[in-house]
Amino acid sequence: MSQTQAEVTSAKIRISANQWKGFIGAFGGWALDGFNQSIFGLVLAPAMTELLPKSGYPATPQMIGYFGQLGVAIFLAGWGCSFVWGPVADRKGRVPALMYSVLVYAIFTCLAGFSQNIWELFLFRFMAAVGIGGEWAMAGTLVAETMPEQKRPFFGGLLHSGVFVGLMLGAVVNYVIGIRLGWRWMFFLGLIPALFVLYIRSQTKEPERWVRVSGEAHKTPYWAFLVKILRPPYRRRTWINVVLLFIALTGFWAGSQYLGAAIVNLGAQQGMGKAAALHLASLGLGLLSVLSIAGCLLVPWLGQWLGRRSTLALMFALMFVGIAGGYGWGYYAHSTMAFFAFIPVLGLANADFAVFTLWLPEQYNTDVRATAFAFCTTMSRFIAAAGTFLVGYAISQAHTIGYPLALTALPFLLGIWLCYLAPETRGQTLPQ
Repeated sequence: MSQTQAEVTSAKIRISANQWKGFIGAFGGWALDGFNQSIFGLVLAPAMTELLPKSGYPATPQMIGYFGQLGVAIFLAGWGCSFVWGPVADRKGRVPALMYSVLVYAIFTCLAGFSQNIWELFLFRFMAAVGIGGEWAMAGTLVAETMPEQKRPFFGGLLHSGVFVGLMLGAVVNYVIGIRLGWRWMFFLGLIPALFVLYIRSQTKEPERWVRVSGEAHKTPYWAFLVKILRPPYRRRTWINVVLLFIALTGFWAGSQYLGAAIVNLGAQQGMGKAAALHLASLGLGLLSVLSIAGCLLVPWLGQWLGRRSTLALMFALMFVGIAGGYGWGYYAHSTMAFFAFIPVLGLANADFAVFTLWLPEQYNTDVRATAFAFCTTMSRFIAAAGTFLVGYAISQAHTIGYPLALTALPFLLGIWLCYLAPETRGQTLPQ
């Protein structure tokens, strides 16, 4: 390689101050998003216990399970509506869309702390989800277009670890503050991300890739971005991605949102006090988050070694084992140790979402990248919302959360096959 070529290569892999600021803005927003996501799972039992009687329902374990799952379904429906951020980002820019999505989820998460009945809580959670759902697509698109090509996969995996940093932060905050001051304070703290918008606004710049197409983008109607990704050559891959993300979601909610409730129930069965069981649940979620972060950091390496499709198939296989083993066997062993044995498997498997953070931007051109990312990661939420409600119904009928959640492992067998119908993009540069 000549000296000139070496200088060019070195320049390509050097990360500028602006690129670091853009990554910090995306990572910080996504981490705080993870914190807000964690709140409902952490405060599910105490919040339902207080609000269900005020809403005219008994606070039995079965009703808590049913309304908890209903709350997740409503949250997913709100997340589904956040596809609107995609066309906003493609037309107005990545940075404004990122800022507004953060503001929406921060404000409505805080308002959830003032809820006086279950329906107010669900309304605020729905609105917060509209903002939370846009964050993944906005952050993922911004990082993919900002970072140097050679470093893009690594920073994609590192970015997605941010949501699990936020989940772990939620577990720590709940351990230190939430258990002592009450569940409402966890929602009040959800306002913190609004302050981070000041950093994003002052330090984050638009990617050059988007700037080059911005002239035409400003003239494009919002609906035209959606139409384009639903027509050839994008149509087939778009719908495959939607189904793959729906399958991934079944594991995320079973593995994360009900993990705390499962541990609390097991603790009660073993004679633990309420405070001790809640502390144990926070530790379980913390362990899940640590292993999820490790999985996200492994994904870029696995993606280069195995390819995007096989890496996702591997994550799906781990999720099948973690859910089926944890909820189908460990939970009914009536042992926290047996259940905890599957948390590391679930943690590593949670990195299946990090695969999408790498993979989705590689499948679409710059002019529709944010729209495609947002559409694929949000439309799957509508399907998952219906499925989540069915799981909630199954929990209420079976009077247990174990077997209904264990059955959510089955779609991952279909997902392993479906991975290989999607396009392989290993070794390809980000499309212009």
